[in-house]
Amino acid sequence: MSFLAAALDRVKPSATIAVTDKARVLKAAGRNVIGLGAGEPDFDTPDNIKQAAIKAIQDGKTKYTAVDGIPELKEAIIGKFQRENGLTYKPNQVIVGVGGKQVLYNALMATINPGDQVIIPAPYWVSYPEMVALAGGEPVPVVCTAAHGFKLQPEALEKAITPKTKWLILCSPSNPTGAAYTKAELKALTEVLVKHPHVWIMTDDMYEHLVYDDFVFTTPAQVEPSLYDRTLTVNGVSKAYCMTGWRIGYAGGPAQLIKAMATIQSQSTSNPCSIAQWAAVEALNGPQSFIPANNKVFKERRDLVVSMLNQASGIECPRPEGAFYVYPSCAGTIGKTAPSGKVIENDEGFVTELLETEGVAVVHGSAFGLGPAFRISYATKTSDLEDACKRIQRFCGNLR
Repeated sequence: MSFLAAALDRVKPSATIAVTDKARVLKAAGRNVIGLGAGEPDFDTPDNIKQAAIKAIQDGKTKYTAVDGIPELKEAIIGKFQRENGLTYKPNQVIVGVGGKQVLYNALMATINPGDQVIIPAPYWVSYPEMVALAGGEPVPVVCTAAHGFKLQPEALEKAITPKTKWLILCSPSNPTGAAYTKAELKALTEVLVKHPHVWIMTDDMYEHLVYDDFVFTTPAQVEPSLYDRTLTVNGVSKAYCMTGWRIGYAGGPAQLIKAMATIQSQSTSNPCSIAQWAAVEALNGPQSFIPANNKVFKERRDLVVSMLNQASGIECPRPEGAFYVYPSCAGTIGKTAPSGKVIENDEGFVTELLETEGVAVVHGSAFGLGPAFRISYATKTSDLEDACKRIQRFCGNLR
């Protein structure tokens, strides 16, 4: 009998972390590798946020806090939800976790029973189905094609719902595609959900502020207030505030659910880092002007990458509305022979040969539930992106 838990048989390691680790190993061995796998802004955390953390240390705010977050951060989160999303929450309806991932995981652990189903639009963030499986539930991927902008269609949602459906997880703007739902598109989905009162919605709004071309962000509970009592609205400071390593995520939702999530957190990690919480207070309450400045750079990078990838033989790259990812198809390269002599049989083969031949690390689309494609994070310096795209063009041009 294996010493390890059977639950491990239900999950796979994170493909995005794996490709980043592989790129790191190759770099350490002296290879010239450009890593485009990590979903992490290359901009530094703003100075005012750093100073708030330093002040917290100097003021001795280094002790345990309430499990679900300090009151000051909860108030900042309540203010953010009211100001930016038109959502009203009380302190007992808000939880702070060690990154958005923990918040999502705690919610699933607090609600999933064996046999419960969770609808997950694909392409999806690699962790969604694995977290559902760890919680003992059944992930139900629903393929969302490029023809529909990688967005879940109301008819497909209706078809996927069964008496066992407990949650729909919706990420907008999306990791991995960058696709973002308009208010009208969300309204069409929420009209389906209104008809099925046993289905709750978990929204991952982590990329809320990273939208381009005058796109207006909305979140489901804002679009359809009747869903407020069965919506968990998840967000965090990692992406827009360039605070990935600070590990602060949060959510607003029904008090009973928040209390259950806090119970799980109390017996696992307990409170998030006290210093990071005070930094997050400053992030949410402080100046926001750096966000549009960063977005201007992200938009320029997006346009550069989309243009250059569409000039590569066998690649088709849609232009996304938000986040800092593109999700190009590599269908035109399947069946061709790489310079190594190996035939590219699928998207995993494509990204493997690309890394070995040209030193560009990207993540294969099948890891996100829809191939043949690959994900590129353009949250890296522009010169590296331009170099990487030239290498991709060269690699594709040398396929036979």
